[in-house]
Amino acid sequence: MTDAAGTAAGGWGLPQERRLVTEIPGPRSRAKFARRLEHVAAGVGTTLPVFVEAAGGGVLVDADGNSLIDLASGIAVTSVGNAAPAVVDRVVEQAHAFTHTCFMVTPYDGYVDVCEKLAELTPGNDAKKSALLNSGAEAVENAVKIARAFTGRQAVAVVDHAYHGRTNLTMAMTAKNMPYKHGFGPFAGEVYRAPMSYPFRERSPISGVEAADRAIDVLDKQVGATNLACLVIEPILGEGGFVVPADGFLPRLREWTDTNGIVFVADEIQTGFCRTGDWFACDHEGVVPDLVTTAKGIAGGFPLAAVTGRADIMDSVHVGGLGGTYGGNPVACAAALGAIEIMQKNDLAGAARRLGEVMTHRLDALSATHSCVGDVRGRGAMVAVEIVGTDGHTPEPVRAGSISAYCHSQGVLTLTCGTYGNVLRFLPPLVMPEPLLEEAFDVVAAGFDATA
Repeated sequence: MTDAAGTAAGGWGLPQERRLVTEIPGPRSRAKFARRLEHVAAGVGTTLPVFVEAAGGGVLVDADGNSLIDLASGIAVTSVGNAAPAVVDRVVEQAHAFTHTCFMVTPYDGYVDVCEKLAELTPGNDAKKSALLNSGAEAVENAVKIARAFTGRQAVAVVDHAYHGRTNLTMAMTAKNMPYKHGFGPFAGEVYRAPMSYPFRERSPISGVEAADRAIDVLDKQVGATNLACLVIEPILGEGGFVVPADGFLPRLREWTDTNGIVFVADEIQTGFCRTGDWFACDHEGVVPDLVTTAKGIAGGFPLAAVTGRADIMDSVHVGGLGGTYGGNPVACAAALGAIEIMQKNDLAGAARRLGEVMTHRLDALSATHSCVGDVRGRGAMVAVEIVGTDGHTPEPVRAGSISAYCHSQGVLTLTCGTYGNVLRFLPPLVMPEPLLEEAFDVVAAGFDATA
């Protein structure tokens, strides 16, 4: 992905290197952050207070001229790289033509083109249709609306450690209280939670099928299958800690929902669009959802989301029941078509698998020398390490935060997550040069040593 000078191929024009010219954050970023504190609501958090002025490939360049390695991708959004030329060119062309009409008022080709691509790429061979929206939370809410309309039922099932968004309904569906739900209730009703397959935290080994039967038993007893409109589940949990369920868990749940007329909704907002080494995480075990929600990686950084699914389910909603003023904005649709073009042309699913091998190898090596490594997990370029205490089990969020802070100080952007806040997660752009990723994990390894 790089030429001899280390500059990203494809037109970004930024050297693909880590370069520190000041402390992190530097003086210009600190000054800008003081202004941010004055004008931006305190409830909007910041992971690393550097102000970005340019980005591309696998790097972010801040206001002080530091070049940081990006292991976050804007939380799995800029999978094709920031300011990817195929995205930028389509966006500029569309912006010159028109920026908005509202598809519900006067339609345009870009919206339909994206829906056609989604029908082609999402799991399953049934006739499929889509509705385009603005955000992941909005996509999840609309999936629930569609499932309720199709089934005539009201109850919604989710799992432990789930994250589905920050709106009222999706907060009810999200498991973690702080910071997502605390003080914001009351929440929407008719949401029920079942146990997740979380292999590292099972009290005794349990197969994926057994874990699914445990969840089914809870839902059958506490809700009743005939009352459930849908089961909404992330094939790999995102904010909940990159938890990969045991093999067989998702297929068994899919079988149960199909038998009982429950709409199976795969929340692929963080996992979709090549991130896990397949186009969608459900592809790994051949699970075909009734509905798929997408956002994040779909449009190279532009706000776009979708619900895609079986045409008969999607068409069960009355005319006017789906939509929104900005849903499927023409510029965002152009960006999505550019991003999908890059993914297909450059086999970014394959690239994700290769990056994942590098990350997993490096983290497995750390587990041999650092007892705080409780679990290394993930799939493709969605990889995490769970940090624990000396007993090999107790969550250690302080240590996880300290390692992440060390990485930040050395010019590597990392994120934490997990119900217990003790998981380091890694989401590099899928176009990141492998030598740059290796350098990033040299810093990660040093962070483990420095905080031991």
